[in-house]
Order: sequence, then C-alpha cells, then structure tokens
Amino acid sequence: MTTKIVISGSGLWKPSHIITNEELVEAYNGYAAKFNSQHAGDIEDGKVSAKPFSSAEFIEKASGIKARYAYIKDGILDIDRMRPRIPERTEGELSHQAEIALNAAKVALTEANKSPSDIDAVIVSCAYTERYYPAIAIEVQHALGISGFGFDMLVACSAATFALQRAYEMVASGTAKSVLVINPELTSPQVNYQDRDSHFIFGDVSTATVVESSETCNSKHSYEILGTKAITLYSNNIRSNFGYITNSTDADPYAADKFFHQEGRSVFKEVCPMAAKHIVDQLQELQMTPNDPARWWLHQANLNMNLLISKRILGRQATAEEAPIVLDEFANTASAGSLIAFNLHHKDLNEGDIGVICSFGAGYSIGSLVLRKCAIH
Repeated sequence: MTTKIVISGSGLWKPSHIITNEELVEAYNGYAAKFNSQHAGDIEDGKVSAKPFSSAEFIEKASGIKARYAYIKDGILDIDRMRPRIPERTEGELSHQAEIALNAAKVALTEANKSPSDIDAVIVSCAYTERYYPAIAIEVQHALGISGFGFDMLVACSAATFALQRAYEMVASGTAKSVLVINPELTSPQVNYQDRDSHFIFGDVSTATVVESSETCNSKHSYEILGTKAITLYSNNIRSNFGYITNSTDADPYAADKFFHQEGRSVFKEVCPMAAKHIVDQLQELQMTPNDPARWWLHQANLNMNLLISKRILGRQATAEEAPIVLDEFANTASAGSLIAFNLHHKDLNEGDIGVICSFGAGYSIGSLVLRKCAIH
C-alpha cells in the first residue's frame, strides 16, 4: 500500500491591532494634503505631481478589502511617519518574525496532535524575511527544541504553496518524517503608506501547517495531498527593489521602488487566465474536472481576481461556501491568504471531499495543491 502524505494540522495567528479603511484613508489624505501644501509651487510649475486623495469606497471597490491586521499599528497612521514603529531587538532576543511564526506553529502542532519532538524539519516560507541569516526557520527550530534542520524560502505570494510542495517531497522521499511549514507574513514594513494605489493592500498575519505521513497522523482533521503543481514566469509587474546591496548603490532606501509596487492592471489581465488554466490543467492531470472540488482555497489578493478566476474555472460564479473570501477582514497577506482560507474553512468538509489550495503572485509564480479529506478520527 502506497503511503499517503497528509496535511494534519493548521495554525493561524493574527495581531491584536486592526486598521480599518476609514482610519487608513484619514491618515493618507492628511499626508497627501500636507504634501500638496508643502510642494504647491512645484506642483503648479509641473515639477512635482500632486498626491491624489483616497476614500474607503475606492479601496473596497478596487479590492474588496475592508480592514487589515497590523503587527505594530503605531506609526502607520502618523502623517509625519507613515510606517510602523517597530522596536529594534537585541541579538539575544527572539526576532519579531520568529515570534509570530511561533504563535502560528504552536496552534498547528496542537491541531496535528504533535509535539516538537515529532517534527524533524522546519520551513519558514514567506514574501519577506527580516534578515538574511541566520535563517528564521532555524531560530524557530531552536525556540521549539526541534531536532533536525530548517531553512527559509522566498517566493512572494506563492511562498506557502511552494513550501508545502517541498514538505510533501521531503516526507515522500524519507528526508523528513514530519515537516512544520510556517508563513510569518510581516508585510507592513514593506508597504508604501504614502502611495494611494498600494497603501491599503497588505496586512500582517502568520499561518502554519504540519505535513506528515498518514501512518503517523492522529489528528481529527487531515487532508491527503493528491498532487502538487508549481510554475513560474518572470515578470517585473510586481516588484520590490530593496535588498542587501541597496547600501552599496547609494540609492535612497525609502524611494518608492524599494517598497512593494505593481502594475495592477497588467497583473490582473495576465495572472487571472494563467491561474485558472494552471488549476484546470492540474485537475486534468489527476483525472478530475472543475466540478469535483467542493472547496477552493484561493489566494486572497483581490476580490475581483478571485471572482474572475473561479468563473473561468467553473463557468459560473463560485458561491461564498465554495470559494471563501477572507481578504475583507485580513487584506492581502501575501502567501498566507490561501492558508487562512483553508484554516477557517475546512473542518466542515466530509470524508472524501476534494479541495484546492492555490496561490498566485510576484514572479510570476503559481502554486497549487489538490487535497482530499481523510476520515475524521
């Protein structure tokens, strides 16, 4: 009998701080008014572009986002700062990102009925890490007392699905018996809160999953991984140019291109058909049709993207039960979005039900897993 590889536990941690669209708009518009006043002469002479104003209605119509969680709210709404005021920690203290990673990891371990001694590999995979070395995964491994190894991965909004694929391969090959995958998405430091078109997009959160063999699984809710699929296609349409050589180029570390920026219309036009085709192709490879999955846990970047992708796949609008939306509460949480949807909307499925986790984003990158609900223990 072939050993099955399963997701046996899922964890979600969210910050206590919430920023509503209304709060964010009030701060941004205050900043824009101040900027326009200070640069009135240059704006009149055509040397500087005036900052456009925003509204909560604009944000919700453009994205479906109503609010977002912030790891540190202080500073973001200060029109003289417009970025979170995150206190520096000493090298002997637990890093900020390791802290939120641990919060989600502990929940996932509990859900999987696992202790740290049962885990022998840790993958931290997200859009950004707060430092390059030592790896955040190794810091988390040390904090939990896990033997084995850990490493970090960066694949922007597809980091979680790509890491789950690595975990699946590691368990299948015998490299590890149980893998803890964590997505500590501390995105707020990379948001340009002075840019009307992107200041509302991201929120902070952390998710985690446990991947193991069905032979060692003893959790109440588990999902067999029937298949994984990943694809990348290079594009500059979603980009951040901040990096370790910024200091050597003498570039302005606070310049707009050093933060998240995108060509939103191009992304929408190009990624939606790519993601839909990717999912349909994977289902066909598994001898399934789009009618087989009962649940679609899609990347949570933009409501309109999800509606279009599901319509391309199903030939109709997916219901809220079929393709749950969480971005209204969480905003875009980079790679964690589809895992938040999975975490909050999986326990109601019945044994044998099929579900699809899919992410898509910068790179371009698309990752997906087709799952089947196992018997409830």
